Amino acid sequence: MDVEQKLRELPRWRREGDEIRRTITAPDFPSAIRIVDEIAVRAEELNHHPDIDIRWRELHLALTTHDKGGLTELDFTLAARIDDIAAKHGA
Repeated sequence: MDVEQKLRELPRWRREGDEIRRTITAPDFPSAIRIVDEIAVRAEELNHHPDIDIRWRELHLALTTHDKGGLTELDFTLAARIDDIAAKHGA
C-alpha cells in the first residue's frame, strides 16, 4: 500500500509515525458530539475504532490498525468516511 498516495487522496489527514491524524473543528459543541456519534456508528460497522479527543468543538482523531502494527487500508477507508461525516456537519 502506498501511504503517501492515500494521503494525497485525503488531504486533511497527516501521517505521524504509524498513525494518520486529523483535527476537525465543528461549528459548535453539540455538532461536535453529533459528529462523534456518527463516527462511532461507522467505526462499529467496520470494527475499526479511532482514538478521539474531544476539546469543546475540536475533535482530534488518530487512526492505526493496532493488531497489524501500523496503517492498513481500513484506516484510509474510515478516514474517508470521517471526512464525509465532518463535511455533512459543516466542519
